[in-house]
Amino acid sequence: MWNEGALARALLMQRGHLFPWSAVLFALGIGLYFALPAEPSAQTLGLAGVAAIGLGAVALRAGWHVAPALWAVALVAAGFAVAGARAHVVAAPVLEFRYYGAVEGRVRAIDRSASDALRLTLDEVRLERMAPGETPAKVRVALHGAQGFLDPVPGTRVILTAFLSPPQGPVEPGGFDFRRHAWFQGLGAVGYTRTPVLVLAPPSAEMAAAVARARMALSARVQDALPGEAGGFAAAVLSGDRSGIGQDTLRALRESNLAHLLAISGLHMGLLAGFVFAALRLAILALPRAGVRLPAKKLAAGGALLAAAGYLALSGGNIATERAFVMAAVALLAVMLDRRAISLRAVALAALIVLALRPEALMGPGFQMSFAATTALVAVFAALRERKGPRPPRWLAPVLAVVISSSVAGAATAPIGAAHFNQLSHFGLPANLLAVPLMGLLVIPAGVVAILLMPLGGEAVPLRAMGLGLDWILGVAHRAAGMPNAVGHVPAPPPAVLPLLALGGAFVALWRGHGRWAGLVPALVALALWTGTARPPVLVADEGALVGVMTADGRALSKERGAGFPASVWLENDGDGATRAEAVARWPEAGPVRHVWGKRHAANFEGCAPGEIVVMTERYDGPAQPCLLLDARRLEGAGSLAIWPDPGGHIIESATLREGRRLWTPATVAEVPARLAAAQAQ
Repeated sequence: MWNEGALARALLMQRGHLFPWSAVLFALGIGLYFALPAEPSAQTLGLAGVAAIGLGAVALRAGWHVAPALWAVALVAAGFAVAGARAHVVAAPVLEFRYYGAVEGRVRAIDRSASDALRLTLDEVRLERMAPGETPAKVRVALHGAQGFLDPVPGTRVILTAFLSPPQGPVEPGGFDFRRHAWFQGLGAVGYTRTPVLVLAPPSAEMAAAVARARMALSARVQDALPGEAGGFAAAVLSGDRSGIGQDTLRALRESNLAHLLAISGLHMGLLAGFVFAALRLAILALPRAGVRLPAKKLAAGGALLAAAGYLALSGGNIATERAFVMAAVALLAVMLDRRAISLRAVALAALIVLALRPEALMGPGFQMSFAATTALVAVFAALRERKGPRPPRWLAPVLAVVISSSVAGAATAPIGAAHFNQLSHFGLPANLLAVPLMGLLVIPAGVVAILLMPLGGEAVPLRAMGLGLDWILGVAHRAAGMPNAVGHVPAPPPAVLPLLALGGAFVALWRGHGRWAGLVPALVALALWTGTARPPVLVADEGALVGVMTADGRALSKERGAGFPASVWLENDGDGATRAEAVARWPEAGPVRHVWGKRHAANFEGCAPGEIVVMTERYDGPAQPCLLLDARRLEGAGSLAIWPDPGGHIIESATLREGRRLWTPATVAEVPARLAAAQAQ
C-alpha cells in the first residue's frame, strides 16, 4: 500500500534527477494560463509571481523530502505568472472592423501565403482616418494581381490600397487560434491588395533592416548561383527565405515527413555548430605549439557559438531558429564549462529559457515536436550508453545511430504532428534515413563553406555540391510522396490528448526506475480518447461564409468558392482526404441543413420547416421561423460554430465563447450568448 515511507523512498531514488521536471512544471503553469476561460486579473498574476518567489525561497531551506513539492508549486505558479505577463507586455492595437483604403508602412518581413502569393508584413503603420493609438502596430498584406516592377526589401517604406480585417479566430471551436497567435506577434490586421505597391522611401539604415536586407541578398545570390528548386531549398536552409520553394515541393516535403529539413531548426543549428566546432578544433590541434597549449575544445565551442549566433541573425531570427539557437548555446556553454553537453538537464534548461522568453511557444507544434524529439533522443541514447552487454562493431555504430535517431525522433513527433496536421507519412522513416545523413555530411558543410567564400566570389563550387545533395533530398521527397497511400489521414484529437501524451512521455523519459512505465497509462488513455473522437455534425464558418455537414461519405461543403481555409481545415480535422470539389459533390446528402448566401439567395428565401438548420449571410427581418435560423445578426461576433443534435433542439458551440474573455478576443463576446439563444428560441 502506498504510504509516506514509500513516497520518501521514491523521492530518494530520484535525487539528482529532478531538475528536468522543472521544465515540465513550468510548462504546466503556462498551459493553465492559456486554458483559462477568462483573463486573470493583474492581482491574480501578481499573487502567482509572489507565490513562486516565496515558495522557491522556502524550498531552498526545506528538507529534501519537502523541497520537491514546494518547488513544484513554485514552478507552476511561475509559469502561470510569466505567461500572463508576456500576454500583457506584447499588447498592441487590433483592428476592430473591416477596412478598405490606403495603408502605409515599413516592410518588416517578406514571405509567401498558402496560396503562393507574395506577402508583406509592415510595421510603423499608418491608416486613413485612424488615430495612431488605434492603428495596429503590424499588418500583413498578401499581394494579388499584377504588381509590375516590385522589389521590396526589408526597411523600404511603401504605400498600397488594401482590404484589411482583424485576425480571425479558430475555423471551428477548439481549433488552432490564429487570433491568439497574431496577438503574440503584435499582428493587428491581415488582408490583401489587388493594386500595385508603391515605394515611398528607400530602405532605412537601422541595424535590423540592414540584417534583413543582407538576408534577402544572400537568398538572391544563392538562387542566382543555384537555380531551380534546389536553389530555393538552399536559400531556405541558409537564409530562412522560402519564397523560392513552390507549393508542389512543399507538399512533397510534408507528405514525406521531410519538411523539417526546410525549417531552420535544431537539426540545422546543431549540424552547423557541430561542423564549425569540429573544423575549429582540428585546426587548433593542427598548430604545432598552440594545439598543445591552448584549450582547443573550449575555443572551438566558443567559435561554434559565435557561428550559431551569426546564423540566427542571418536567418531572420524567427521563433523556431531562436529555439534552436538556445538549445545549441546551452550545449556549447556546457562544453566550455566542462559539463556534459547533451543531457536531460541541458534539454530542460533550454526549454526553460525558451519558455521564459516566449511562453506562447508551448502552444505551437514547433516547440512541442522539437523538445519531444530531443528529450526522446537524449533519454534513449543515455539508456543505450548505460546498457551492459556486447557492443556493435565500430563500423556499424554510425549506421545504427542514424537508424535509431530517425526511428526515435519519428516515433516521438508522429503523434504531435498527427494531432496538429491530421496526417501520418507512411514512408517518413525510410525517407529520413535516405535524406538526413546527406544533410549532415554534404548540404550543411557545403553551405558553411559557400558563405565563408562568398565575400571572395568563390561560392559557386560549394553551392553546386550543396545542390547535388538537395537534388537527392528533393528526389527522395517526391518519390516517397508519390507512393500509393503515402499519407494517412487522422481526425483532430480532443483537447486533453496532447497534454496526456506529453505527461506520459515525460514520465517515461525522466523518471528513474521501473516506475517510469507508469507513464504509459496516460498515453494509453490519450490514444483511447483519440480513437473515440466525435466530429461535429454541422460546422459553420465565421459570418456564415461556409457550412459543412457530416454525411455517411464524409463532410459535405455547401459551395465551391470562398472560405478556402476553413474548407481545407475542416476536411483535415475530419481525417478526410477528399478534395473540396468532392466534398461539395456530397452536399445534396446534407439533409435538413441549408446555406443561404448572398443578397440574391436571401431575397428568394421563403421560409423553413421545423427541424431544419438555415445559415444565412444576410440579415433576416421577416416573420419568425420554426427552424434554427442563424442570420448575419445572430452570427455577428460568434466566430465559427459547431452544432450538435439535442433532444431539446440543438447545442450550438461558438468558437468565440470557447475562447472566453481573453486579451485577444473581441469585446463583443459578451453579446454572443443572447444572440445564439434568440436563434434557438424562435
